[in-house]
Amino acid sequence: GWCPLSPAGAQTTQLLVEPPWKPAVLWDRVTLTCQSSGTAGATTWYKDGQLWWQKGPDRFVVAESGTYKCHRAGTECSPPMHVLNERLVLQVPAWALLEGDAVTLRCRG
Repeated sequence: GWCPLSPAGAQTTQLLVEPPWKPAVLWDRVTLTCQSSGTAGATTWYKDGQLWWQKGPDRFVVAESGTYKCHRAGTECSPPMHVLNERLVLQVPAWALLEGDAVTLRCRG
């Protein structure tokens, strides 16, 4: 299943995507990076709700579409990152947006 439970108040792990657009698309050569403050050691990756890569690297290039999460000991799991294999996609920036921000949308195929 998904990530193990972490202690209350645990640091949240971030899952960064490059290029920085959501949803990510496979044909963009997507790199996922698992980032958390203060924790070192191996990263555990989950794909489509299943344990996928134990003691994996912090960063890798995605080869298959799916929904990815990462986890490090003592932290909460990252939010999910969806990587699609669609021919046409409407994308928004991957960084946090606030109400009132100007947003660039990308329609790509």
